Amino acid sequence: MPAAGAFAVDGRDGRVGRVLERSGDLVRLRPPGGGPEWVCPAEDVQPASPGEVLRARVTEINREGQLPR
Repeated sequence: MPAAGAFAVDGRDGRVGRVLERSGDLVRLRPPGGGPEWVCPAEDVQPASPGEVLRARVTEINREGQLPR
């Protein structure tokens, strides 16, 4: 199980998200760059591959560059 703050993959549909918390048998994930969070059964959460982590981090950095300062 990836730790809070790490990127993980929802094995049900392949979405990548940052782990926010684990509560019992559920894991709450947030997509890179923001958006609606979702809940995934812990048994379906997998660690993100290095390529998936890289793409997710680029998405977050690009999103940060678009925010008003």
